[in-house]
Amino acid sequence: MAKILMVCLGNICRSPLAEGILKSKLPESLFTIDSAGTANYHVGNSPDKRSISVAKKYGIDISNLKGRQFSVKDFELFDIIYVMDESNYRNVMNLARNEQDKNKVTFILNEIYPNQNYDVPDPYYGGEQGFENVFKMIDEACSIIADKLKP
Repeated sequence: MAKILMVCLGNICRSPLAEGILKSKLPESLFTIDSAGTANYHVGNSPDKRSISVAKKYGIDISNLKGRQFSVKDFELFDIIYVMDESNYRNVMNLARNEQDKNKVTFILNEIYPNQNYDVPDPYYGGEQGFENVFKMIDEACSIIADKLKP
């Protein structure tokens, strides 16, 4: 069973969207998909209402997800760790214990634009359109991920 973790800053906007989107594209029996934030601002909180809304628009329910903080233990629990931006990447890499941990971490948009390390912009301080744009970026990346991983 492949285990995939999506990581953003607060675990209420981008990473829960990525978790929900990828879960919608892969069989639950074969994959574990989770999300976390590098900061502890929103531990135990539901995703941002705008993330819930845009996901629901596309038939994905992320309303039951709860924010949690990324920890060193996640390197043991997950095979692949997708980060949303440069700041998330640095924060996760700073916790890596060895090369094996570091090799699990990549930018999610590298699935679309290999080795470019593009950021998924944080839509938190923007309006609804930012969440729509982020959903589409993550959806495209998750489609590529799912195609690679499907049995």
